[in-house]
Amino acid sequence: MTTAPPTTDLSADEARRIVLRAQGFLGTPDRRAGVRGVLRHLGAVQLDTISVLARSHELIPYARLGAVGRKNVEAAYWAATPLGASADRPHAFEYWSHAACILPIEEWPHFAFRRRAYRSRPHWNHQLPDGTYDQVIKQLRTEGPLTATELGGAKKTSEWWDWSGTKVAVERALMYGEVVCVERRGWKRVYDLAERAVPADLLHDELDDAECLRRLVRLAGQALGVGTRADIADYHRLKGEQVDAVIADSGLVPVTVEGWAKPAWADPAALETAPRGRHRTTLLSPFDSLIWERARTERIFGFTHRLEAYVPKPKRVYGYFAMPVLAGGRLVGRVDPAREGGTLVARQVTVDGPKSVPAVAQALVEAASWVDCTDIRVERVDSPDLREPLVKALADL
Repeated sequence: MTTAPPTTDLSADEARRIVLRAQGFLGTPDRRAGVRGVLRHLGAVQLDTISVLARSHELIPYARLGAVGRKNVEAAYWAATPLGASADRPHAFEYWSHAACILPIEEWPHFAFRRRAYRSRPHWNHQLPDGTYDQVIKQLRTEGPLTATELGGAKKTSEWWDWSGTKVAVERALMYGEVVCVERRGWKRVYDLAERAVPADLLHDELDDAECLRRLVRLAGQALGVGTRADIADYHRLKGEQVDAVIADSGLVPVTVEGWAKPAWADPAALETAPRGRHRTTLLSPFDSLIWERARTERIFGFTHRLEAYVPKPKRVYGYFAMPVLAGGRLVGRVDPAREGGTLVARQVTVDGPKSVPAVAQALVEAASWVDCTDIRVERVDSPDLREPLVKALADL
C-alpha cells in the first residue's frame, strides 16, 4: 500500500478531542435528530443480551443525549415511517458489523460485500435438514414477519448453542440477505423477507466489494474522527487488507498523532475547526463505540477497559458490567451497577482520585433518574478513603 505523506500533525490532546466530538460527547448534540441522529452519526450501535441498567443499545443514545425515554429509544430504532396505505419505510436493520449491530437502513447496499462472502462460505457447524431453508422462506412469505419461535422454535434443547433447524435456516437466510431483521420484539429478532421489508431503492447488491468497503471505511473514519488502520478496520470488523485496498480513495486524509506508533487517518471535516463545547458526564456501556477497541482506548485515554461479564467472578477486577465514567473528556473511573427495586446499587466503584468524585456522583445520579431509581447505594469503593466523599457528593446532588 502506498500512502500519501501526512497532511496534519495532531497532538495527543487534539486527537482525543476530535475523537470525542466525532463520537458525540463534545459539543451540543443535535436533539432534534434524536436517537435516529445518533445512529446515523455513529453508523452502528452494538446489541448485547446483558441488561443491568438497560440494554447497551439504549445506553448508547442515553450517554450522548441524556435521559431519553427508553420506549422512545426502541421506537426510534424499530418503528417504521408510514409511506401510505400499503408500505412503511424502516429506519434501521440488524446485521453483522462490529458485532450484531443496529445499522441505518440506507447502509443496506453497502453490506453487499459481506452478504456475498457469507453466501460463498461453508455452512459452518450447524447442520441444516433438507428442505428447512425453503420452508422458512415459504412460511415468511405466507405469514409475514415472524420470530424464530413463531417459525417453529429456536432451540432443540435449553443449551444456548443448540439451535433448531428452523433457527439455523432463518439465521443463514439473514446472513445471506434473503431475510432481514428490522425489529426486535421482547428481545427476539423479528424476521421478514428482505424483498418486502427493505425499501425498493435500497434492495440491491449492485455495489462491488471495493465500493462497499470505501463507504464503510469512510463512515468508520468519520465516526472515529481519527484512527489507525486497525481502529478503522475494527469499526465494522473489516480485514486490514480490505482497508488498505480502499483507504487512499475513501476521502480520509493521513495524519500523524503525537505518541501514536502507527500511521493514522482522519476525517477532513474533523480537522477544519478545533473541537470545543460542552463535555458530557456519563456512564458508558462497555459496548460503546467510543471504547470498542481496548488498544485504542488505552492509547487515547490511558485507560484499561475490559468487559468482565464472562470472566470467572473470583478473577474479576472491576466487576461484572463495569461502566467507565466519562467526564471532562477523560475516563475518570468505573462503576459496576445493579438495580434492586427502586435503588441503583453501585456494587463496586473505582475513582481516579478525589477530583473525580463529583463527576462519578453526577453520572450515578443522572443514570439512577433515567432508570427510575430514587435511591443510590454505594457498596464498595476501591479506594476506601474516597467512599465517604462519594456518599456525601451523592447526598448533595
